[in-house]
Amino acid sequence: MPYRYKPKSNCLLARLPAKDLGRIEPHLESADLPLATVLYETGEPMSHVYFPTTAIISLLYETQSGESSEIGIAGNQGMIGLSTLLGGESTIGRATVQSAGYGLKIPVEKAQSEFHAGGAFQQLMLRYAQAFMTQISQTAVCNRLHSVSQRLCRWLLMTHDQLPGDRLKMTHDAIAHMLGVRREGVTIAAGLLQELGVISYSRGSVSILDRAALEQASCECYEVVATEYQRLIGPLSKKNDK
Repeated sequence: MPYRYKPKSNCLLARLPAKDLGRIEPHLESADLPLATVLYETGEPMSHVYFPTTAIISLLYETQSGESSEIGIAGNQGMIGLSTLLGGESTIGRATVQSAGYGLKIPVEKAQSEFHAGGAFQQLMLRYAQAFMTQISQTAVCNRLHSVSQRLCRWLLMTHDQLPGDRLKMTHDAIAHMLGVRREGVTIAAGLLQELGVISYSRGSVSILDRAALEQASCECYEVVATEYQRLIGPLSKKNDK
């Protein structure tokens, strides 16, 4: 097998009918995605479309002054490279691996060929595009209106949904960078969640201990994004039922 994980380890690929998946499967390659790997920079053309399996990839927007903030994430519930399928030659953000792991990649031209042929792959990618736009727009609303604590809970929930387990390797500095806030704010918010037994944090690793309590502490933004994904794509991980 030319890749480490089966295509169905990614939820989007798993939802393709067998005949449609069969057409692209020979072109899928294993992708080792170490922490902090930059898949592409702003304005750069993409060579591959990525379907993460155990890694999580952040889309970051960087200002001219060098400041940056996360505008969206994709793990095993999503993919990276929508713009290449929708007619864009390059992107306006940077794609960086925020949680190390693996994924599958396919050359852009192969993905474009399958997309432009119509059928199940095209319909799935269009539905995912709408779900991802909801994620981006809701992230903007959350960052503008809600507290650091609520934003942290929303981010942890979204990240948890797209990981195969309950543990995320991420420092407070990295989380603060993703949320576009000061490290001190993340430290205080995470410390309170740890005191309440919602998460545990040590040596750059965050573990989700009480999913229900985390959802309760979050703002409505997480539910908006999760509900839209389920409406357009299908059920999220069973972790939502814990």
